[in-house]
Amino acid sequence: MAQVPLAIVSHKRQVCSLYKRALRNLEAWYDRRDVYRYRAVQMRARFDENKNKDVAEGMRLLASGQKELFETKHFQPRNFANSPGGCAFEREVILPDWVLDYWHPLEKAQYPEYFAKREQRKKEYVAWWEKQYGKPDPSDLGHH
Repeated sequence: MAQVPLAIVSHKRQVCSLYKRALRNLEAWYDRRDVYRYRAVQMRARFDENKNKDVAEGMRLLASGQKELFETKHFQPRNFANSPGGCAFEREVILPDWVLDYWHPLEKAQYPEYFAKREQRKKEYVAWWEKQYGKPDPSDLGHH
């Protein structure tokens, strides 16, 4: 589904995307910075020499460039850690709200407005719960 176009993409944007993907591909192939920069300058020169072609020729060049990129794609491309496909993608753990109840009072004292509002909202939630579902029966607590 990622390849389904959601909007019409201009020729200029497609060329810019191809250029960026080609540079990322070069990064995967050449781990030495000087070699990569040399290849990147060569790549930019190739793009610049075809800059002012007519529309039909530009479309043909774009198609051949995409084909060339596909054929020279690295077998194990580099991914940024937090990007899709990266080793840390969606790894951020969102803590549940009750964890804040276990903060030390000195920690809570650093954010007095936040914790005052939080305590108020907890009381409002308990009042809403008791209105919605009724008060818990004390004789049922702790018995399974």
